[in-house]
Amino acid sequence: MKITGEVTRSVIEDFLYREAFLLDQWNLDEWLKLLTDDCTYHIPSNDAPKSESSKALFLIADDYRRISERVNRLKDKNAHSEFPHSRTRRVIGNVQFYEPTDSVNSLLKSFIVDANFVIYRHRREGDIRTYVGRYEHEVRLIDSQLYLSKRKVLLDAYELGSMGLVSFIL
Repeated sequence: MKITGEVTRSVIEDFLYREAFLLDQWNLDEWLKLLTDDCTYHIPSNDAPKSESSKALFLIADDYRRISERVNRLKDKNAHSEFPHSRTRRVIGNVQFYEPTDSVNSLLKSFIVDANFVIYRHRREGDIRTYVGRYEHEVRLIDSQLYLSKRKVLLDAYELGSMGLVSFIL
């Protein structure tokens, strides 16, 4: 999706909706194209959501290479935990964004984007799991295209035991 004018909340929301749609459709190769090469994907533990991945236990602390490896594993029919894959539906809301004033590289136009989410995950056994939380993103504008350069998923649940496996379906 080429950006021809100003980046507004509506443009950011359309980007997040597109990203959610690709994940819900299990179109992981297209989803990967929305990520920058230096993308990070973090899900901190629920007891220390403000911690850094280098100093605390995280459920997921991936870079682009690890995300790509996850995609390849999840597409493999030998990935029994996701074959057949889960069906998901995402609801994204309360999107807020701003340009950071302390941008490290002024040549990169980036935006800090926060959004709430609810994800319904349907498994083949018939159970439905609900994940609720908030995203903290960094979205970059590169050559008139938006890309996800950082995602931090903050889950509202106090415990994850009954929620099952968590992957970047979040």
